Amino acid sequence: MASHSDTLVVFFGATAGANGGKLGSDERELILLVWQIVDLHEKKVGKLQRRLVKPDSVDLTEQCKEETRLTAEELCKAEEPLESILQQFHQSVSAELKSLGRSSYTLCVDGPLLIQQVLHPEASKKNLVLPECFYSFVDLRKEYHKCCPNAGAVKDLTLPSMLDYVCVPEVVDLEAGVREVKNMGLLLLHLLAEPYNHSFSDYEVVNYKFESGPCKTEAVDSETVIRARGLPWQSSDQDIARFFKGLNIAKGGVALCLNAQGRRNGEALVRFINSEHRDMALDRHKHHMGSRYIEVYKATGEEFLKIAGGTSNEVAQFLSKENQMIIRMRGLPFTATPQDVLGFLGPESPVTDGMEGLLFVKYPDGRPTGDAFVLFACEEYAQNALKKHKQILGKRYIELFRSTAAEVQQVLNRYMSTPLISTLPPPPAPIMSLPVLATPPYIATGSSRDCVRLRGLPYTAAIEEILEFMGEHTIDIKPHGVHMVLNQQGRPSGDAFIQMRSADRAFMVSQKCHKKMMKDRYVEVFQCSTEEMSFVLMGGTLNRSGLSPPPCKLPCLSPPAYAAFPATTAMLPNEAALYQPPLLATPRTPQPPTHSPGPTLAYYSPQPHLYMNMNMNYTAYYPSPPVSPSTVSYFAAPPGSVAAAVAAQPTPTILSPQPGALVRMQGLPYNAGVKDILSFFQGYQYVPEDYSSLVGVSDQGRSLIQSKEWLCL
Repeated sequence: MASHSDTLVVFFGATAGANGGKLGSDERELILLVWQIVDLHEKKVGKLQRRLVKPDSVDLTEQCKEETRLTAEELCKAEEPLESILQQFHQSVSAELKSLGRSSYTLCVDGPLLIQQVLHPEASKKNLVLPECFYSFVDLRKEYHKCCPNAGAVKDLTLPSMLDYVCVPEVVDLEAGVREVKNMGLLLLHLLAEPYNHSFSDYEVVNYKFESGPCKTEAVDSETVIRARGLPWQSSDQDIARFFKGLNIAKGGVALCLNAQGRRNGEALVRFINSEHRDMALDRHKHHMGSRYIEVYKATGEEFLKIAGGTSNEVAQFLSKENQMIIRMRGLPFTATPQDVLGFLGPESPVTDGMEGLLFVKYPDGRPTGDAFVLFACEEYAQNALKKHKQILGKRYIELFRSTAAEVQQVLNRYMSTPLISTLPPPPAPIMSLPVLATPPYIATGSSRDCVRLRGLPYTAAIEEILEFMGEHTIDIKPHGVHMVLNQQGRPSGDAFIQMRSADRAFMVSQKCHKKMMKDRYVEVFQCSTEEMSFVLMGGTLNRSGLSPPPCKLPCLSPPAYAAFPATTAMLPNEAALYQPPLLATPRTPQPPTHSPGPTLAYYSPQPHLYMNMNMNYTAYYPSPPVSPSTVSYFAAPPGSVAAAVAAQPTPTILSPQPGALVRMQGLPYNAGVKDILSFFQGYQYVPEDYSSLVGVSDQGRSLIQSKEWLCL
């Protein structure tokens, strides 16, 4: 609208729910619109127009019925929906302006809620295109505050209080909407007259669209930032801007949050141009984006900069071209070149500046991650690129998503600053030579390819459905041989491993069940080894480039040779148990022997993946625990059996492992007692009869319990 309009249109609306100061906070539809022209030059008002709007639902709240005095029966008689009423508004005002010899007008409202919290969001949800006049307006309260600064804060002003302060009689005893518009007209005419002679020149503006771009690393006011939670994982910054339609988001002010795997976690930080718009955004708490409700909370400027701020020169150069559409590509072959990507996208979706519009994401050592970001000059090119979602490049299907500048910065910063594998302190100095007994594990780490990997399972798939999917091959599955892979949040990842009775059976399953349908999805089935399964179950990754070990692996500690030899120093039987694998990361200094030297035995598991740092957070790197085997010999026999073996054997020999194992329980309540732990393990057998020796407490206050089964807790 013209910046110096000589005509105002007083505009009022009511919804089927909350009105007044809470207008628009409950997502209810508009049911009433009233307007009237005020000629600023002639200082007179025009004809008042009142229209009922037909909503999709005529369910009125009690507050609405009391304030508007409208009934559901009256609304049922309304024949015009919002789109038609807005067209009537534009035609009526244009015709009246023409008769007055005026060419432009500006809306005048009592506070911004009607325009920014009701009209724009509802039009966005109903895919309506609003006329240009609804993108600028005069806020009567702010204009009144310029004339009467002592009347109170802007947010506390109401129409009756403003009229009372300037001694203008309030119009009453009229139907809802008409009363408010007439009172607003009276107040405007009073501000135009002596002694105020007010000139309306400052307009509130609603942005037509969200402007994406890089975030500047300047200080961010915490009073302008919110956190949105519960977003669909595929939502882009434009989708979030549409959810907050009517409110002005700062340039590049949408930062999508990523999880540890670099994928969106359903949260975003949004920065608005001022605290007023932020406060209106908070009133959209639990409003809906599609069928999902979105939670909106306050956030800080530091949180926003942590997610959206970038320090990489490579990112800054990539994002230096403004007003570009950004697409993220995921699942690229590690050997893919820029020419391969450009050829995949094709001539119908040209990349901005060719290869300079591509940004490959790499690890600190230069290895590709399979992700890349691409710039497009316009929405049409981006849409053409998105049509190639899950098409094949090489031998892999490629996923394409809309992305943001903040996501580019966040992904690059995450991959370039985080080590791939957690490291441990240097191994402790060797204490003494110990004879070693190699014991067979339940899950062998050999290269026998007697397992299959299922990829692309529905997230709701249960073990019973997997067995049904396997069909006649179910009889070839080992007992307890189905392993569901979970993500870090403990939810199904869409992958599973199945142990078959032989490699031939695994090969047959991979051939006959590959791309077989489960529900509405096809499932990929690959033959793999037990070692590969074990790595993935412990948090590692398995892809075309091979195995990436889980973060909990200890590369600096390797198991000793699988041989037995005499020890040079003897120690007590209970000391032998100190050097079992779970305690290797923090060994204790052995005490001087109190009896004659003799052979000493200690047991080590031959599996390197069992040598872990016991101070690490297992829940973060152990998303899918292996099945509980019926026979386990990961750990040495109890100290008592070792003592008996030492006393009975005058010369060193290799003993057979005794049944039983130690189970470490982490995260117990501080007030948990023996009875609570025994109740937790109800149904399992315990070795000792004396329950006082059943539970031990480690140096960190964690409980240990002996059981005949290995439990992954």
